[in-house]
Amino acid sequence: MPTSALTPISLAPRVVVFDYGEVISHAPTADDRALLLARAGVPGEPFWAAYCTHREGLDRGTTSIDAYWQAVAREVGAEWNAIDVHELWAIDHRSWLSVDPGTLRVLHALVAGGTRIALLSNAGPDFSGWLRHGSFARLFERVFVSGELGVVKPEPEIYEHAIAELGIEPADLLFVDNRAENVEGARAVGGDGHVFADSEELESWLRGLA
Repeated sequence: MPTSALTPISLAPRVVVFDYGEVISHAPTADDRALLLARAGVPGEPFWAAYCTHREGLDRGTTSIDAYWQAVAREVGAEWNAIDVHELWAIDHRSWLSVDPGTLRVLHALVAGGTRIALLSNAGPDFSGWLRHGSFARLFERVFVSGELGVVKPEPEIYEHAIAELGIEPADLLFVDNRAENVEGARAVGGDGHVFADSEELESWLRGLA
């Protein structure tokens, strides 16, 4: 573990807002994906295409879990009953429940330095329990979930909402996300950001701002 990870990072009055998936969490593993695909019982390429195509409705909170999986089923020519949907949801949900220890060390260094941090995730309301009550949740001043707000990254309204709720100027927003378009969304409203690749690069970027 890098010694620098234990040194506090002080960036006040700026607030660092983090994405969750593939920043705080790891991506689903190959085994996770294989398990979901096996339960779906359909070929991989059309399944993953449909899985991604219909995801925005879940993240925006306009599509129910059942409606999402039935939309995927129609696209891949499958027939899934209610029990199938429960199992597919559970396998998929679990695959996103992980933490990156390197990112967690950065979060703790920020908090130790008195830096305010928050979380902003494109996720359905079904993830809000984990995001709001997981062991890492206490580190965040606020947790913003797109499926509860009805807007998704990189739409400007979601960043503007976070800025207003945090009571900061746009220039004090520092946004960390693994998708470049989402970081550009934060910059478009007057903030700044970092495209996450790994925790070492993230730590270096943050310490360079101190």
